[in-house]
Formats: sequence, C-alpha cells, structure tokens
Amino acid sequence: MTASAPLLSAPPPAAEALRQTLLADRALALTQLYRGAFPAVRRLVQRQGGSAQDAQDVFQDALVILYEQAVGGALLLTAAPGTYLVSISRNLWRHEQRRRARLPHEPLPDDPATLLTEPDEEPEAPFAVLDYVERLGAKCRDVLLGFYYFQQPLTQIAEAHGYRSVRSATVQKFKCLERLRAAVRAVFITETA
Repeated sequence: MTASAPLLSAPPPAAEALRQTLLADRALALTQLYRGAFPAVRRLVQRQGGSAQDAQDVFQDALVILYEQAVGGALLLTAAPGTYLVSISRNLWRHEQRRRARLPHEPLPDDPATLLTEPDEEPEAPFAVLDYVERLGAKCRDVLLGFYYFQQPLTQIAEAHGYRSVRSATVQKFKCLERLRAAVRAVFITETA
C-alpha cells in the first residue's frame, strides 16, 4: 500500500501496512484517517448529547491511541482503520459520559460579578473530622492521629500505647476508625433526612 492510497476505502489492511504508512508519511496518513472517520465520530457524539468540540477531543484521543498502538507494534486490526477509530471513539465517549454523570453540574451565572459578591445566606460551618476524632477519646485520638496524620509506624504506636503486639495496635486502630466512621455517618444521615 502506498502512502497516497486512501486508508479507509481499501479492505482492512494489516497492522504492519498501517504502521509502515504512518512511519513513511505520518501527516498524510493521519489526515486521511481524519477525513474518513471523523464525520462518523462527530455524528455519534452529537447524537448522544455531545458537542462538536467533544467529538474533536474524543477523536484526537482515539487517533493518538491508534497511532501509538500501530507504531508500537501492538495493533491487531480486524477491520479498517477508520472503523477501528470509530470504535475507540465510541468507547472513549461512553467513558466521558460516565465521568460527567459522576460530577456535580452547576452552571455558572451569566454575570461574572455575581461570583465576587457575598452570598445572602449564612455559610455552613465547615465539617471538621478532628472534632469527631476528639469525641472518640484520648486513646483513639492518639492512635488515629499518630497513624494517619503523623504517619507513625504501627510498631511505634504499639510501643507508645502499651499494646502487646503490632496486631493489637492494628485492631485498636481499626476499631477507632470504625467508631469515627459511624459518628460521621450518623451526622450526615440526620442532616440529609
């Protein structure tokens, strides 16, 4: 296959042929792939609620993946490169949609000056885990702060608190952590109910 032959209209080429084409004239090969596959990716992304910019971002990532696999010798083509690019793009777009669904979405106000003004309502008191750690008692506080904040090894914590073994210190740390989680969970449940 020559570098000027269209990469998308030919029968599925071997990965080695694509690799050689990319190595011989990368710009031409990527341009052909872009022209042949991007319209399908744009339609796919826009039909599923994305923008033209989203489609470009997804397609660029797919091109990079295809290029790295082809040049690295890890590509196994069972279809035309354009079909492979659309498939990669589809998977990348699904991943992006799942990522966006997990993020809170609050639109910014039209007037940027409103971001600088003081809110009308009282701000909530900051959630301080240390307040809950203090409520657990001195022993739990010392174990949890020693391990998580000061990053002391459990051997040092066991010696400092008179535990017979590192295992005993580990069990105590776990019990204290569970008590802390339960206290925090109880507060969040009452606030959201």
